[in-house]
Amino acid sequence: MNHDLIYQLEQHLCEDVLQLLHAGTEIASEQGQSLYLVGGVVRDLLLGRANFDLDLVVEGDAIKLASLLGQREGGEVVVHPRFGTAKFRRGGLAFDLATARAETYSRPGVLPAVHPGSIEDDLRRRDFTINAMAINLSGDSFGKLIDPYGGESDLKLKLIRILHQRSFIDDATRILRALRYEMRLGFQLEAGTEELLRRDVAMLHTMTGERIRHELELILAEERPEKILHRAEELGVLKEIYPTLSGDSWIMEKFEQARLGSYPSLRAIYFSLLASRFSPQEGEAFIERLKIPGAIARIIRDTLSLKAGLRILETPKLPHSAIYRLLHGYSSQAIVAGALASDSALIRQNLELYLNKLRYVKPSLNGRALQQMGLSPGPRLGEILHALEEARLDQKVKSKDQEEELVRRWLSE
Repeated sequence: MNHDLIYQLEQHLCEDVLQLLHAGTEIASEQGQSLYLVGGVVRDLLLGRANFDLDLVVEGDAIKLASLLGQREGGEVVVHPRFGTAKFRRGGLAFDLATARAETYSRPGVLPAVHPGSIEDDLRRRDFTINAMAINLSGDSFGKLIDPYGGESDLKLKLIRILHQRSFIDDATRILRALRYEMRLGFQLEAGTEELLRRDVAMLHTMTGERIRHELELILAEERPEKILHRAEELGVLKEIYPTLSGDSWIMEKFEQARLGSYPSLRAIYFSLLASRFSPQEGEAFIERLKIPGAIARIIRDTLSLKAGLRILETPKLPHSAIYRLLHGYSSQAIVAGALASDSALIRQNLELYLNKLRYVKPSLNGRALQQMGLSPGPRLGEILHALEEARLDQKVKSKDQEEELVRRWLSE
């Protein structure tokens, strides 16, 4: 029994979680099964970090165990029979249970074939030594660390180390995960791991666009994603994802500025900045390579389309209505990306003016009000509404009374 680990469990897991873990252990024992806490939560407990993303592995039947736990303790259980997994929820608590399994790869880049196995098999299929540890939650072994690959030692040495020489060949997304953990934890790649990464970096071409994009999204969700991208460029990783993808000093600066702006939809802005120096053709190829879904793909396209017309915004004393006409219809994230990417103070000023003020400007009079003033429905009414909007943008009118006066003048002409 590892008393230090039990202490860490008690310190970093709330009482309700500990109670559920003990209940799960009791049920597992009754079923002749063994229950383990695995992966990232074990790593973070050893580092003294809180991690509420709990993963449990069962030597036996995870779905049965989760169902019995739900019946005994109360809670919602969602099962995935195809994968032998279940998610348990009670109140604000949730954790995943999986049946211990072994994996085999028929060829590089494909998803592995899985079959039931032991906890040792389950740890053997993982990516890095620091993620290939488990804590036994069963009986007298409660709190015992299972560490077949020296993960605890690598935590102390601050190293990211793969488990075997074919690790990056079997699953090249581990290349991106290695860099994400390296930067997040302030660790470094173990020398042999870095050598194998450089050797196998071209294996990223064996991965589907969806899987690469998923890893890139996880990178963009990190606190300082630009550091990971910069490291990826140093190691030749980004060009294997897309030839002109860059993590240079410009990207580092722009990502930091984006974060300081506290913009919503930061991930979309990051994607747009990554693509902002592409041509429209490169942008389309990038979207296709990573199978980027509709909403973010549209923002990337908006960013590149907008870039072509931004020089107009350098015109001195440009009317507000002209700024509005140029930018209306583009997504706000694309306009933010355009402002961040531009080196022109005047362009940035006009983009920010639109974002902060002009896009919200609307005339007080609407179509119904114009009809009450004598206008009939039709093109003429639409033209006057549009002209009113421009007059309001250019501050030629500043109130409803002034709008009505302007409309009466137009009608009398």
